[in-house]
Amino acid sequence: MQYLASIVNFLLGLGAAVFVPIIIIIAGLIVRMKVKDAISSGITLGVAFTGMTMLINFMTGAITPAAEAMLETTGISLPITDGGWTTMSTISWSWPYAFLMFPLVIVINIIMLVLKKTDTFNADLWNVWGKIFTAVAAYYITNSVIIAFIIAGIQVIFELKSADFHQHRVEKMSGIPGVTCTHKMCFLAAPMYPVDWVLRKIPALNKSFNASDLKDKVGIFAENHILGFILGVLFGLLARYDVAGILTLGVQCATALTLFPVISKYFMQALEPISNAVSEFMQTKFSDRDLYVGLDWPFLGGANEIWLAVIWTVPVTLIMAFFLPGNQILPFAGIINIAIAVPAYFVTKGNVIRMLILCVIFEPAFLWVGTAFAPFMTELANTTKAVELAAGQMISCSSIDGPIQTYAFSHVMQFMDGNFIPLGILVVWVVCFVFYAKSLIKEKKEDEALAK
Repeated sequence: MQYLASIVNFLLGLGAAVFVPIIIIIAGLIVRMKVKDAISSGITLGVAFTGMTMLINFMTGAITPAAEAMLETTGISLPITDGGWTTMSTISWSWPYAFLMFPLVIVINIIMLVLKKTDTFNADLWNVWGKIFTAVAAYYITNSVIIAFIIAGIQVIFELKSADFHQHRVEKMSGIPGVTCTHKMCFLAAPMYPVDWVLRKIPALNKSFNASDLKDKVGIFAENHILGFILGVLFGLLARYDVAGILTLGVQCATALTLFPVISKYFMQALEPISNAVSEFMQTKFSDRDLYVGLDWPFLGGANEIWLAVIWTVPVTLIMAFFLPGNQILPFAGIINIAIAVPAYFVTKGNVIRMLILCVIFEPAFLWVGTAFAPFMTELANTTKAVELAAGQMISCSSIDGPIQTYAFSHVMQFMDGNFIPLGILVVWVVCFVFYAKSLIKEKKEDEALAK
């Protein structure tokens, strides 16, 4: 067991930019790609991941000091430190049973493929930590490793089904055939769906209004570099920077928004060959089925709408953190909240206005869940010494992926102690998931009928 754990830890230590391409290269060879093509796709994917990570880190490094400056001017004290997703991942992997999650995820995927309960081959094994994160909370509530893994296994099943239902829309919106998204951040799309359904009943909001439409209406002001500069300047003003600082932040945001679509092209370049190879191979094995490759979210990074929503959510998060009852987390490392923008992008089909509204409505969930998870993550961090914390310091994340589902799944067993709130939230989430899935299935059938 210890030897297996060491191997897993070594592979994870390589980072997503190395680990995921290795998985893709191996998968390519299995589906009989030429060695040079498989290696080329894998390395190109590594380049894409690295480029996207560099840009996100660059953007975070530019915006976080401005957000911190805004916080300092308020004088409000919030006791929980925001460690972001990287710290949560580190702490999650320090759980003694974490390495067992790998075989669980793989076995469930294989069984569901064989039984024809999913059409998704999940290549995003890097994000196994998201299942561990849920399991850690479930373990600290129930004190049962078995229950923790059962709950994590149920999450895996929902991730695969979510990927199946989203695939058609993902392909249509990204332009990359044969891929889908298996990241659990997509779970937030389910409760967003009924809210968006109501918003679509408002005539002014039920029109196409994506980044291209925005460009048609306001011209040069919707160009990536101009829009990024404007947003950066506005954020610099809110942070009370001097003129030089304001202009610098403007250029930094302009740079990020200009380069995100450039990097996203490398995802398409890397993924299209492997997607085609998987499709051809599976046709020989499963002639009656189309199988898809499940991936992390960054291949969607070329969507300007996502980054507009991300930047918009920064001041929204800060303002809510000050005044939201029940919040105790100080937004910092998780301030760039992609986990709210991506599901909003899917649900609205890129309608920028509805995306911004949904981000405002659902941001409290991230702060509340981040606050709720602080005791578990702090205790695990202190027990394993995965992260050094000062005496009395608490740590969590202000942008936990799929916060509503994660909270409901991990806390559901509290009904045995008389707390039925997590169970009620879980029931509501499942109902939303079912109705959202039906809408995605209906959309796919309608598009296929039109294509005939």
